[in-house]
Amino acid sequence: MDWSDYDAALFDLDGVITPTAEVHRRAWDQMFNDVLSERGVKEPYTDADYYRYVDGKPRYDGVRSFLESRGIELPEGTPDDAPEEETVGGLGNRKNVLFEEILDRDGVQAYPGSVALLDALAERGTRVAVVSSSRNAPKVLRAAGLIERFPIIVDGAVAADRQLAGKPAPDTYLFAGQQLDVEPSRAVVLEDATSGVAAGRAGRFGLVVGVDRGAGADALREHGADVVVDDLQELV
Repeated sequence: MDWSDYDAALFDLDGVITPTAEVHRRAWDQMFNDVLSERGVKEPYTDADYYRYVDGKPRYDGVRSFLESRGIELPEGTPDDAPEEETVGGLGNRKNVLFEEILDRDGVQAYPGSVALLDALAERGTRVAVVSSSRNAPKVLRAAGLIERFPIIVDGAVAADRQLAGKPAPDTYLFAGQQLDVEPSRAVVLEDATSGVAAGRAGRFGLVVGVDRGAGADALREHGADVVVDDLQELV
């Protein structure tokens, strides 16, 4: 692609820069299947549920969406609820504890193709930002040795503080573009989740790139991707 048409690249994190989407999947799987088992629900939580109800969304939105799919009603609670509490907030925080345990134990390395693209964009002087629904984005970037690459990080904590709607709404991407002083038409969104490419389309960004790490090329295109690649090395 011709990067001279664009001034900025806005990256999702998990599954785009680092393979932490798999860590999130494992944490969600354990948490939700424990919840279902405790309630005697026989239909298990699967990877299909991850992509349909959780992938790319803010943590508590993912909890609500999946519970609704199984007809489970819980109190909303608050983001400060303890992980042991049977609330939307508690379950979201329980999942986060599991995520951090896996990350601390196994560590994380960025996809080589993603680092190659970051290197190429740095040489061009293209501005970059991370836009992630996760509140763990700084920790993940620090663990991957990439925190210094991104002057702007719009994560779940920033979204909550600024009262920005989560993906598939375009608000977090639009806010990142504003922080970089770049018009949406001059920015590229790079996403692996259907909710993320939908946010890129809704924000009328210049190009929306879907990175197929499991969501499926057809699903990414249907939700808003202009281009779908298997790895960001293809964009260098």
